[in-house]
Amino acid sequence: MNATFFLDASLAALTLAVAAYAIFAREAFTGVVAFISYGLLLALIWVRLSAVDVALTEAAIGSGVTGALLIGAAARIGDGDAAASERLGPLAKSLCALLCAAASGGIAAAVLSLPPEPPTLAPLAVQGLPETGLGNPVTGVLLAYRAIDTLLESVVLVLALVGVWSFARDADWGGRPESLGAPAPDGALVFLGQLLPPLGVIIGVHLVWTGANEPGGAFQGGTILAAMWILVMVAGLRDAPSVGHPWLRFALVAGPALFIAIGVAGFAIAGAFLAYPEGYAKPLILLVEAGLTLSIAVALGLLALGAPMRKAQR
Repeated sequence: MNATFFLDASLAALTLAVAAYAIFAREAFTGVVAFISYGLLLALIWVRLSAVDVALTEAAIGSGVTGALLIGAAARIGDGDAAASERLGPLAKSLCALLCAAASGGIAAAVLSLPPEPPTLAPLAVQGLPETGLGNPVTGVLLAYRAIDTLLESVVLVLALVGVWSFARDADWGGRPESLGAPAPDGALVFLGQLLPPLGVIIGVHLVWTGANEPGGAFQGGTILAAMWILVMVAGLRDAPSVGHPWLRFALVAGPALFIAIGVAGFAIAGAFLAYPEGYAKPLILLVEAGLTLSIAVALGLLALGAPMRKAQR
């Protein structure tokens, strides 16, 4: 038994223990903290599996955006979480446990049934990577080889937000979503809302800038920026913006619109949709990444806020 095996075994045991603690925690805030810790441990596991891009996504989504949302929800629920849990009868709890166990068993069966050496296109992707000027193969796949998939994913975020906004009442259309809460001015949440956003913005921008050559990219960076925005609003330091603001809607569609414009320009300058001219692939990809970062951050933040529920201030 070497040190590497001991590290991996300890990390796996700690992850399972934290996951169990998050499930059986009696208080909502305690369970949220355990859930965020669980996401960070999963990120470490992905790093151990040499999937740094996946680790960054897990940390940004699992411990960033989702963590900020759950913290806000726990703060708003307050002392009513235990009473709400007690309203679930033994049958409902057993059914939830059974469904979770079935889902876990299905995922485990799928993973264990994979062949020892699955087919892969990784060598071909790496072989063609120098033509794009990129050093990160994940960015090359997302923005060059499968750019249309990435484009559609960015458009789906906008459509999802439109679907959420459609639940607003006619009188509230163009107004503000419901406030995420107003914690105590001297509380820990307000302290975190003042301390973490400057650091989070630097990390988010850094991930986007280095995503062309190192692990990172628009999705990871935009998610961290969205998490910082949500944290500020959850802490009550800023109110939710009005969804009718032109700047907000411009930021929402800027990334997909820029992506489509560069894709259409590919017909004239490179002979195909979403094709990059020789020698200009990397600058154009970085430009698309910058636009997508802004749109992803705004879309995720607005999705977290929900539909407008307050009339616009005139």
